[in-house]
Amino acid sequence: MKVASYNIHKCKGTDGRVRPDRIAGVLGEIGADLVALQEVDHRFGKRIGLLDPDVVRREAGLHLLAQSDAPDGHGWHGNALLVAREPVSYRRLRIQLPGVEPRGAIIAELDLGEGPFRVIAAHFGLLRRSRISQANALIAAFTWMTPMRTILLGDLNEWRRRRRSSLSAFEPLFGEARPLPSFPSRRPIFPLDRILGWPRGLVQDLAVHNTPLARIASDHLPLTATVDLSSHSLSIRNVA
Repeated sequence: MKVASYNIHKCKGTDGRVRPDRIAGVLGEIGADLVALQEVDHRFGKRIGLLDPDVVRREAGLHLLAQSDAPDGHGWHGNALLVAREPVSYRRLRIQLPGVEPRGAIIAELDLGEGPFRVIAAHFGLLRRSRISQANALIAAFTWMTPMRTILLGDLNEWRRRRRSSLSAFEPLFGEARPLPSFPSRRPIFPLDRILGWPRGLVQDLAVHNTPLARIASDHLPLTATVDLSSHSLSIRNVA
């Protein structure tokens, strides 16, 4: 299964133009089975989604798993999930994340036909102390849930490594987050976007989707990975 994380920057490209069609084009290039998007809605006023679901379906073969309570919204605190096929089963949980800025995360348990798995999709804050609190909140949520193959992905807004990284709290469970530069899209330097997996080794072939269209469609480049749901046994001891 191919997965991706993509901060679409409210569809505003590096040329300053708001072009949702370019985001749909990038999603079509990626060809993922599941995509976590960030910044999918207007931030102020009515939380209206910025994408055209019909165009995304036509160009990329993806459809939205509705997260918003607003009639025309796409996400929860800007986070949305797209899937290439209708889930056999689907259950979601939305949680508020601590911090100075209002942030949230989607936790979805679904089966796309290859067995059940969990997705945790989030967009962390700009302040390091907020990111530490947000990481700990997701770990707490993960540890009280039934053990299930889990993909954690999103714009985690962290570029530091090891002890200085606010993501170090994830390492005992998910391993070290491999940093691949994805921001800014025209000349990526900072590894702000991450895809992690539990058990370790679940996520493979991590890569940045760097194409001419991706470099102009958003200020972030998408991050992609493959996930093999069939090759990892689970044990409750792994969650300790």
